[in-house]
Amino acid sequence: MNKQAKPVRIHDLIDRKSRGQKITMLTAYDATMARLLDRAGIDTILVGDSLGMVVMGCETTLPVTLDIMVHHTRAVSRGARRALVIADMPFLTYQVSLAEAVRHAGRLIQEGGAAAVKLEGGRAVADVVARLVNIGIPVMGHLGLTPQSVHQLGGYRRRSDSEAAQTLEDARLLQQAGAFAVVLESIPDETARAITAELSIPTIGIGAGPHCDGQVLVSYDAFGLFQEFVPPFVKRYANLGETILSATAEYIADVQGGRFPAARKPIAK
Repeated sequence: MNKQAKPVRIHDLIDRKSRGQKITMLTAYDATMARLLDRAGIDTILVGDSLGMVVMGCETTLPVTLDIMVHHTRAVSRGARRALVIADMPFLTYQVSLAEAVRHAGRLIQEGGAAAVKLEGGRAVADVVARLVNIGIPVMGHLGLTPQSVHQLGGYRRRSDSEAAQTLEDARLLQQAGAFAVVLESIPDETARAITAELSIPTIGIGAGPHCDGQVLVSYDAFGLFQEFVPPFVKRYANLGETILSATAEYIADVQGGRFPAARKPIAK
């Protein structure tokens, strides 16, 4: 369990890259999970729009709205005391105009309590990143497999070696725009290695191999809570889904068998 009370700040992540110290990140969508991850010593908590699938039961992240993200970010921020809380900007909250991007990111910071926001894309969103950073909103980028572009990409496919040059250029543009870190999702290991070596800001990998400056997983995948589909790069550190199934069956049996609740002893007078 973590005993360090000092909150993690953005400059701490950049400093860790310079010292070769790996950065840890998991997702959370509520105060209870955030509190547990925080107590365990996680560096950063991502309030991911992955909640669309693992919490809301949707097939993609696209139905997640800004109001939903503010709601869950506020809950996570209440649970985390040390970890840096980063909130995903959902689909169409930053692509329409700079003014809307500022307003929407501002809500995640002001109402949700996030310390930073994350958005998907490279060249197409570099001006958005620069604008947000210029007004004091820290931004994390996201390249490779970008779930909000699932229809354009033709599904959740791993990026190919032939796309390495474009991904590297997009990473450079995000850094130039002022992003403090970038998530690399489902890209070849060697591409991730090259980007990590090129950038002065941290890279956070998910299905991008061991050469990134840190790693992130969806907590529902890592802990075995989401059982419909497990990405091939995920390591399951627990199987809480089966534990809950077993505990629920035991509860049902106890209630139906009259074993719960147990009869109370009369109060002595």
